[in-house]
Amino acid sequence: MNPELSETTRLLDIMPASGRMMTKIVGKNQQPTIIETTFPLPWKNDRVIYLNFDLWMNLPKGQRDLIMLRTVNWLCEIQWFKPNLNQGIFAVGLIGVISQLSEADVVGILVAGGLSTIGLIKIWQNNHSTQTELAADEMAIRVATRRGYQKAEAANYLLQGIENVAKIEGRNNLNFTELVRCQNLRAIAGLSPVAIPEKVRKE
Repeated sequence: MNPELSETTRLLDIMPASGRMMTKIVGKNQQPTIIETTFPLPWKNDRVIYLNFDLWMNLPKGQRDLIMLRTVNWLCEIQWFKPNLNQGIFAVGLIGVISQLSEADVVGILVAGGLSTIGLIKIWQNNHSTQTELAADEMAIRVATRRGYQKAEAANYLLQGIENVAKIEGRNNLNFTELVRCQNLRAIAGLSPVAIPEKVRKE
Protein backbone atom coordinates (compact mmCIF):
# COMPACT_ATOMS: atom_id res chain seq x y z
CA MET A 1 0.00 0.00 0.00
CA ASN A 2 1.11 3.56 -0.70
CA PRO A 3 2.81 4.87 2.50
CA GLU A 4 0.73 8.07 2.51
CA LEU A 5 -2.50 6.13 2.09
CA SER A 6 -1.45 3.66 4.78
CA GLU A 7 -0.69 6.48 7.24
CA THR A 8 -3.94 8.30 6.39
CA THR A 9 -5.94 5.12 7.03
CA ARG A 10 -4.14 4.58 10.35
CA LEU A 11 -4.79 8.17 11.45
CA LEU A 12 -8.48 7.90 10.57
CA ASP A 13 -8.68 4.74 12.68
CA ILE A 14 -7.48 6.51 15.84
CA MET A 15 -9.79 9.50 15.41
CA PRO A 16 -13.06 9.79 17.32
CA ALA A 17 -16.14 9.15 15.16
CA SER A 18 -16.87 12.89 14.88
CA GLY A 19 -13.35 13.46 13.55
CA ARG A 20 -13.72 10.79 10.88
CA MET A 21 -17.01 12.34 9.76
CA MET A 22 -15.95 15.99 9.78
CA THR A 23 -12.28 16.04 8.79
CA LYS A 24 -10.40 15.17 5.64
CA ILE A 25 -6.63 14.54 5.42
CA VAL A 26 -4.96 15.86 2.27
CA GLY A 27 -1.31 15.38 1.36
CA LYS A 28 0.49 18.63 0.52
CA ASN A 29 4.22 17.93 0.48
CA GLN A 30 5.06 21.36 -0.98
CA GLN A 31 3.95 23.22 2.17
CA PRO A 32 6.74 24.34 4.55
CA THR A 33 4.80 23.31 7.66
CA ILE A 34 4.24 19.73 8.81
CA ILE A 35 0.53 20.09 9.50
CA GLU A 36 -1.77 22.92 8.44
CA THR A 37 -5.47 23.63 8.73
CA THR A 38 -7.69 26.38 7.42
CA PHE A 39 -10.28 27.97 9.68
CA PRO A 40 -13.50 26.17 8.66
CA LEU A 41 -16.21 28.32 7.11
CA PRO A 42 -19.83 27.69 8.15
CA TRP A 43 -20.99 26.69 4.66
CA LYS A 44 -18.27 24.05 4.22
CA ASN A 45 -18.82 20.56 5.63
CA ASP A 46 -15.25 19.25 5.34
CA ARG A 47 -12.59 20.46 7.76
CA VAL A 48 -9.38 19.85 5.86
CA ILE A 49 -6.05 18.91 7.44
CA TYR A 50 -3.06 19.33 5.11
CA LEU A 51 -0.04 17.13 5.82
CA ASN A 52 3.46 17.36 4.44
CA PHE A 53 4.01 13.61 4.61
CA ASP A 54 7.74 13.94 3.86
CA LEU A 55 8.16 15.93 7.10
CA TRP A 56 5.34 14.23 9.02
CA MET A 57 6.97 10.81 8.87
CA ASN A 58 10.06 12.19 10.65
CA LEU A 59 8.00 12.29 13.84
CA PRO A 60 7.70 9.13 15.99
CA LYS A 61 4.30 7.39 15.86
CA GLY A 62 3.18 8.49 19.33
CA GLN A 63 3.86 12.14 18.52
CA ARG A 64 2.03 11.85 15.19
CA ASP A 65 -0.98 10.30 16.91
CA LEU A 66 -1.27 13.00 19.56
CA ILE A 67 -0.69 15.88 17.14
CA MET A 68 -3.40 14.53 14.85
CA LEU A 69 -5.86 13.91 17.70
CA ARG A 70 -5.23 17.41 18.98
CA THR A 71 -5.76 19.00 15.55
CA VAL A 72 -8.95 17.02 14.96
CA ASN A 73 -10.37 17.94 18.36
CA TRP A 74 -9.62 21.62 17.82
CA LEU A 75 -11.30 21.59 14.40
CA CYS A 76 -14.35 19.69 15.63
CA GLU A 77 -14.87 22.08 18.56
CA ILE A 78 -15.26 25.13 16.30
CA GLN A 79 -18.95 25.94 16.42
CA TRP A 80 -20.34 28.65 14.21
CA PHE A 81 -23.92 28.40 15.34
CA LYS A 82 -23.60 27.90 19.08
CA PRO A 83 -25.72 30.74 20.51
CA ASN A 84 -23.54 33.45 22.05
CA LEU A 85 -22.91 37.17 21.63
CA ASN A 86 -20.31 36.86 18.85
CA GLN A 87 -22.43 34.50 16.75
CA GLY A 88 -25.35 36.87 17.35
CA ILE A 89 -23.38 39.89 16.11
CA PHE A 90 -22.24 37.95 13.04
CA ALA A 91 -25.79 36.75 12.28
CA VAL A 92 -27.35 40.21 12.75
CA GLY A 93 -24.69 41.74 10.51
CA LEU A 94 -25.20 39.09 7.83
CA ILE A 95 -28.98 39.50 7.88
CA GLY A 96 -28.47 43.27 7.74
CA VAL A 97 -26.22 43.00 4.67
CA ILE A 98 -28.79 40.85 2.86
CA SER A 99 -31.60 43.23 3.83
CA GLN A 100 -29.70 46.38 2.81
CA LEU A 101 -28.59 44.82 -0.48
CA SER A 102 -32.22 44.38 -1.44
CA GLU A 103 -32.82 48.07 -0.65
CA ALA A 104 -29.53 49.21 -2.24
CA ASP A 105 -28.72 51.22 0.91
CA VAL A 106 -24.95 51.82 0.75
CA VAL A 107 -24.62 53.16 4.31
CA GLY A 108 -26.75 50.32 5.66
CA ILE A 109 -24.64 47.78 3.80
CA LEU A 110 -21.43 49.26 5.28
CA VAL A 111 -22.81 49.27 8.83
CA ALA A 112 -24.20 45.74 8.57
CA GLY A 113 -21.00 44.53 6.90
CA GLY A 114 -18.95 46.06 9.72
CA LEU A 115 -21.07 44.29 12.33
CA SER A 116 -20.69 40.99 10.51
CA THR A 117 -16.90 41.47 10.29
CA ILE A 118 -16.64 42.25 14.02
CA GLY A 119 -18.57 39.07 14.84
CA LEU A 120 -16.38 37.03 12.49
CA ILE A 121 -13.16 38.37 14.05
CA LYS A 122 -14.44 37.64 17.56
CA ILE A 123 -15.37 34.06 16.60
CA TRP A 124 -11.87 33.55 15.12
CA GLN A 125 -10.20 35.01 18.25
CA ASN A 126 -12.26 32.83 20.60
CA ASN A 127 -11.28 29.70 18.69
CA HIS A 128 -7.59 30.67 18.91
CA SER A 129 -7.67 31.68 22.58
CA THR A 130 -5.35 30.10 25.15
CA GLN A 131 -8.37 28.47 26.80
CA THR A 132 -9.45 26.83 23.54
CA GLU A 133 -5.91 25.68 22.71
CA LEU A 134 -5.43 24.07 26.14
CA ALA A 135 -8.86 22.44 25.95
CA ALA A 136 -7.95 20.88 22.58
CA ASP A 137 -4.74 19.44 24.07
CA GLU A 138 -6.57 17.99 27.05
CA MET A 139 -9.32 16.50 24.89
CA ALA A 140 -6.68 14.87 22.66
CA ILE A 141 -5.12 13.27 25.74
CA ARG A 142 -8.53 11.95 26.87
CA VAL A 143 -9.15 10.42 23.44
CA ALA A 144 -5.63 8.94 23.43
CA THR A 145 -6.31 7.15 26.73
CA ARG A 146 -9.14 5.35 24.92
CA ARG A 147 -6.65 4.29 22.25
CA GLY A 148 -4.26 2.55 24.63
CA TYR A 149 -2.08 5.43 25.81
CA GLN A 150 -1.55 6.33 29.46
CA LYS A 151 -2.46 9.93 30.37
CA ALA A 152 1.09 11.02 31.28
CA GLU A 153 2.51 9.20 28.25
CA ALA A 154 0.05 10.93 25.90
CA ALA A 155 0.82 14.35 27.39
CA ASN A 156 4.55 13.72 26.97
CA TYR A 157 4.12 12.65 23.33
CA LEU A 158 2.15 15.82 22.56
CA LEU A 159 4.75 17.94 24.37
CA GLN A 160 7.59 16.35 22.40
CA GLY A 161 5.55 16.67 19.21
CA ILE A 162 5.10 20.44 19.62
CA GLU A 163 8.84 20.86 20.20
CA ASN A 164 9.88 18.54 17.35
CA VAL A 165 7.51 20.15 14.84
CA ALA A 166 9.16 23.51 15.53
CA LYS A 167 12.65 22.00 15.05
CA ILE A 168 11.75 20.21 11.81
CA GLU A 169 10.14 23.39 10.44
CA GLY A 170 13.30 25.34 11.28
CA ARG A 171 11.71 27.54 13.95
CA ASN A 172 14.15 28.52 16.69
CA ASN A 173 11.52 29.53 19.21
CA LEU A 174 8.02 28.49 20.20
CA ASN A 175 5.35 31.18 20.20
CA PHE A 176 3.62 32.30 23.42
CA THR A 177 0.65 29.95 23.05
CA GLU A 178 2.93 26.97 22.35
CA LEU A 179 5.00 27.79 25.46
CA VAL A 180 1.85 27.89 27.60
CA ARG A 181 0.65 24.62 26.07
CA CYS A 182 4.02 22.97 26.74
CA GLN A 183 3.99 24.03 30.39
CA ASN A 184 0.46 22.68 30.79
CA LEU A 185 1.51 19.38 29.19
CA ARG A 186 4.56 19.12 31.47
CA ALA A 187 2.23 19.46 34.46
CA ILE A 188 -0.13 16.78 33.09
CA ALA A 189 2.80 14.47 32.32
CA GLY A 190 4.13 14.89 35.86
CA LEU A 191 7.30 16.57 34.62
CA SER A 192 6.61 19.87 36.38
CA PRO A 193 4.77 20.84 39.58
CA VAL A 194 3.80 24.20 38.06
CA ALA A 195 0.30 24.28 36.58
CA ILE A 196 -1.07 27.01 34.33
CA PRO A 197 -2.76 29.75 36.41
CA GLU A 198 -6.50 30.10 35.86
CA LYS A 199 -6.03 33.72 34.76
CA VAL A 200 -3.73 32.64 31.90
CA ARG A 201 -6.10 29.81 30.93
CA LYS A 202 -8.92 32.29 30.37
CA GLU A 203 -6.95 34.59 28.06
